[in-house]
Amino acid sequence: MPRTPRPSFGIMTAPMRIGYHDILRVWREADEIAEIEHAWLFDHLMPIGGDPDGSSYEGWTLLAALAAQTRRLRLGLLVTSNRIRPPAMLAKIATTVDTVSGGRLDFGIGAGSRPDQPLARREYEAHGLPFHDAAHAVGSLAEACTVIRRLWTEPEPFDFHGTYHRLTDAFGNPKPVQRPHPPILIGGRSAAVLRIAAEHADLWNIPGGDIDDVVSRSALLDRYCAENGRDPAAITRSIHLPVSYDQPGTTRDAVGKAIDAGFRHIVLGLPAPYPAGAAQWVADEPARGLRQGDATASGAATAS
Repeated sequence: MPRTPRPSFGIMTAPMRIGYHDILRVWREADEIAEIEHAWLFDHLMPIGGDPDGSSYEGWTLLAALAAQTRRLRLGLLVTSNRIRPPAMLAKIATTVDTVSGGRLDFGIGAGSRPDQPLARREYEAHGLPFHDAAHAVGSLAEACTVIRRLWTEPEPFDFHGTYHRLTDAFGNPKPVQRPHPPILIGGRSAAVLRIAAEHADLWNIPGGDIDDVVSRSALLDRYCAENGRDPAAITRSIHLPVSYDQPGTTRDAVGKAIDAGFRHIVLGLPAPYPAGAAQWVADEPARGLRQGDATASGAATAS
């Protein structure tokens, strides 16, 4: 009987209303803890919670800095807003971070904030960025995934004439360290984004919360993979879950339900301010206990 892949655990530190050195402290600590395998930032230009006038760092710039200060963690943005940067520019940025990190980038991308989220939408108007409707955002994402993959892999310049993006003599040089390219993580829950994930994603991420909805979205992704002639198991299921430092049992229960539902890539969102030893807490509480339980279950299944 084949073994189910063990879960991997990571952390997410939203770079808003917190200092750079506070984030760096947590990432450096996590980099020394084997139970924590990946670390993530978000991609917002202004805070999306709490004080709307608080500080917020640009994600890819901060990710490059953290890549240079760590040695082991896989790292990425959960997830890049495709609305903010042209795809060819984004491909170049991501290649640079993959190079700085020595090939540790997981490339997260999504359609961008929904129009019904005013705290997220305001950052576009504040930075002079267009905010198109959902159909435009999804169509643009599909083309962006194609353009970025081609820039990472094609050995010669090419033209691309899509509905949303047009490039002439496009060429990516250098290529990413990872070959054929960094793993692509697509984040989102809408049916339209799931169709894109079924075609392009190596990992798919969804925010946790309603586990029944999460399970139904995963099943829909399975269906779209089948329609594309792709094995659904080729896409690792990833989930983002909030952490409660004061109620570790709540976090453990949520992670356990996600693992039972087939999610093997667990991202734990750490609320700021970060207490001393926040990364070690993740390893000691939800990660280690659930890993041990999973290993026991796998051993029992193998023995039977």
